[in-house]
Order: sequence, then structure tokens, then C-alpha cells
Amino acid sequence: MSGARSQNTSERETEVGLDRYTLLLFIITSLTFGTAFVGIKAGLVAIPPILFAGLRYDIGATILLAYVYQRGGYWRPRTRGDLMAIIIAGFFLSGLNATLLFTGQQYLTTGTAAVVFSLVPVLAPLFAIVLLPEEKFDPLGMIGILLGLVGVTIIVGLDSISTTGNATIFGVTLVGGAAVAAAFGSVLLSRTERSISGIGMTAWALVLAAGLVHCLSMLMGESLGDVTLTVGALIAVFWVGVPATAIAFPAYYGLIDRAGPVRANLISYTVPLVATGVGAVVLGEVVPVRTVFGFAVIVIGFALIERQNLRDEIRRQRGLPDSSDQDEEHICESAPRG
Repeated sequence: MSGARSQNTSERETEVGLDRYTLLLFIITSLTFGTAFVGIKAGLVAIPPILFAGLRYDIGATILLAYVYQRGGYWRPRTRGDLMAIIIAGFFLSGLNATLLFTGQQYLTTGTAAVVFSLVPVLAPLFAIVLLPEEKFDPLGMIGILLGLVGVTIIVGLDSISTTGNATIFGVTLVGGAAVAAAFGSVLLSRTERSISGIGMTAWALVLAAGLVHCLSMLMGESLGDVTLTVGALIAVFWVGVPATAIAFPAYYGLIDRAGPVRANLISYTVPLVATGVGAVVLGEVVPVRTVFGFAVIVIGFALIERQNLRDEIRRQRGLPDSSDQDEEHICESAPRG
């Protein structure tokens, strides 16, 4: 009897330890991806945007490749599916995404940029309906997608829409384009049959993205001579390259492994909160009230789209059986957060 009691106690202690570690990963991921927007905004004062994105990937790719090599196992692409996944992730999820995000953030506050980018899990189902035959039309889900678009409209503001050449519209369009690239890439990625791990795929995708982004930077006429070398610029490059990339991605994939993709992707809505708060403290940014309302509408849209998964998560937390299988890969599992 005492042996069974001891075993139950040990299992509870193990579960508590895992829950604490999962919470720690959630906090680390939210902070690193959230402060990425602040680092980008701070660095754009001294570094051309596309070159800045390339430098981020130079650092991140180097560290992540060293990490997956040291970890060993299946870290190199071996199959056609692996290569396709790396190409999709490198072009859409990293290269195109970062180019649009870094360029667009010149015209927005960190909080506004993070909120607009949080559209990724709202937009992905829209592409899934077209690209994934098994996806069924969901009226409530479509309402959620529309609410996400309404949220962005609120953020832009009717006064901005009526003003030609407004920087807010341009910035939202570019960052929204980054969200579209990430959402589209996530759906394409879910169609690949890769065997390489998520973090291994990301490391190689960053290598590809670094090359693509640097080529685009040169085509746009950017060069290292355009960089104003300051302490702030060096800190910004270090921050987005190391904590916001090389630390953030392993933490994110660790979170997926332990908490599942549904809970892991809830960081899409903690990241804007972190970005907004840190941007206000570090950069002295003022968050427009309409951004707060727009964010609330986007969150409601996300809740409608993911209502079944969220309901199952609540049932799981209460110790009740799930009503559906959640072991399949989430379509936004590999989407970057910042």
C-alpha cells in the first residue's frame, strides 16, 4: 500500500516538475519573441532594414547549426521532403517574412507591429481551406478570419485610411504581408513529409534565408557603409540574433514537444503584450487605444477558429477526455513569432 502511495507521490512530483518547466519555456519564448520587435525597432535607427534581417539570420543560423550538430541525431536533411521543408521555411517563414517585417516596422510602434503579426494563426486556416483537401469549410471559423481582418482595420484607423500616403497604412501593409507569408508558408510546410526535426529544419532554413536576404539587400542598394556603428546598434543585432533567434527557436520547439502545438501557439497573443510593454518602457512608445481594441478583436477571431482545440485543452486540464485527436501537426507549428 505504501509502495503505491509512494509511486503516486513520485508521479505527481514529476508532473509538477514538467508543468514548471513548460511554464518556464512559455515565459522564455514569449519574452524572446516579444522583445525581438523592440530589438528590431531599436536597430532600424542605425541599420538598413533588409541588411539588419540578414545579420540576424547570420548569427542565428551559426548558433543553431552548432547546436543541432552538437546535439547529434537526425540533424542533416536526407530526404526530398526535408529539402522541400527547408526551402519553404527558408523562403516564406524566414526570408520573405523578415524582409517585410523589418521594413514595415520602420513605420509602426513595436506593439502595433506585433499585434498585426499575430494574424498568422488567423490567416493560416484561410490558406488551409484552399491548399489542404481535408480541411472543411467552417462558418464560425470564417467569421473568426473576418474578425481578424476587422481587427487590423481598427488598428489602422479610419482616419489613416482617408489620408493618402499615410505611413501607418504602409507599415501595416508590409507587416501584414509578413504575416501572410508566414501563414502561407506554415500551410505549405504542413503538406511536406519531412523527417528532420523542427529545430534542425529551422537551422538550415535560416542558412538559406540569410543568403536570400543578403542578396535582396544588395539589390536594394544597402551596404555595410550605410550602418551607423553605435553601442545601441550592436546591442540590437546581438539581441535579435541570439536571444530572439538562437534561444527563442529551441525554447519554442521544446514548448511544442511538452505542451502541444495548441498551447504553444498561444504565444501569438502573449508576444504582442510583451512587445507593447517593453516598447513603452525601453523606447518610450505610446500605444494607441485603437491598437488595444484591434488586438482584442483579433484574439476573439482566433478563439473562434481554434474553439475546438481550446475546448479540448480546457477538458484536458480538468482531467476529462478530449473530444478530438490533437496529436497531428498544427498548421502554425513552425511559424516564426517575431
